[in-house]
Amino acid sequence: MSVTFDVFRGSPEGKIVADKVTRTLEHNEVYIETTASGLCGTDEHYLKSGQVLGHEGIGIIKALGASVTSVKVGDRVGFAFTHSICASCNNCATGWDQYCKERKIYGASDFDNGTFSLGAVWDANCVYPIPEKLSSVDAAPLMCAGATVWTVLTRFGIEAGDRVGIMGVGGLGHIAIKLAAAMGYHVVVLSSSESKRQEATEYGASEYHVFRSGEKPQDLKSLKHLLLCGSGGLDYQSLIPLMDSPSSIYPLTATFEPSAIPTLQLCFQGIRIQGSLVASRHSIRALLEFASKKKIVPTTQTFPLTGEGIEEAMQVLRDGKMRYRGVLVRGE
Repeated sequence: MSVTFDVFRGSPEGKIVADKVTRTLEHNEVYIETTASGLCGTDEHYLKSGQVLGHEGIGIIKALGASVTSVKVGDRVGFAFTHSICASCNNCATGWDQYCKERKIYGASDFDNGTFSLGAVWDANCVYPIPEKLSSVDAAPLMCAGATVWTVLTRFGIEAGDRVGIMGVGGLGHIAIKLAAAMGYHVVVLSSSESKRQEATEYGASEYHVFRSGEKPQDLKSLKHLLLCGSGGLDYQSLIPLMDSPSSIYPLTATFEPSAIPTLQLCFQGIRIQGSLVASRHSIRALLEFASKKKIVPTTQTFPLTGEGIEEAMQVLRDGKMRYRGVLVRGE
């Protein structure tokens, strides 16, 4: 069975370009009609690549390929960075490695599918039923932003009561505050200004400190964990005084520029810098269940799921005016 659908690509000029894609549904693939898509900072990085953008999708399954049994036509599902899996190794539980890259199994090699679209073809193993209590607008940012912070908050030994720092109250950071507070962590927010104190407190922060590079807040006690959710180009030297011994720093925002790492101080203080790969399927399912149960939803702004709407949303994000996660919504 073949399907044709509208998509929105980036371009070398940095403009959004509408296009049509035709795909044949292969074994275990499904055709999804996209109804909402989150906007991620990573989309800005790939704006000039020419690929179909977006990896925070929600939609309705409209057609099934051969042997699909896990979902049915009419199901509302989420679909994220991972487009398909080989199911022959342990990498599905841990992330994406060179094996999968070389075999074009993951989303990085599928340039004609993305969530900036009116339709997409995905492996049925990589779609996630959306709980009824979560709206599509609220669920979309959980596919990447939520899953990214959730993976850190659940995978690396953070315990109830630990002092968990979250630097940056933005698209990633505001969800991290809400999730970490609901999980029983002592949430310490670090921001560059006073302007977001009230919001951070409402989201569940126990402490709020204004932090500028090189100026440790005088009343800040050491942090056991620190999630970097703001600028990707941070001065790691300035973070060392914030940290406990031992402790962990998690860089969650991407930058193509190399960062200077003060290895001697890290060794002396027992500080780990821990990266986190694309969220596993298990992590995304667990997050959706937790968010539905605890009524954790992102703070969103919506835009039309059109070329013009995407351009507008990306400009708002570029200008630093998004509060806090942009969601593209399909019209009737």
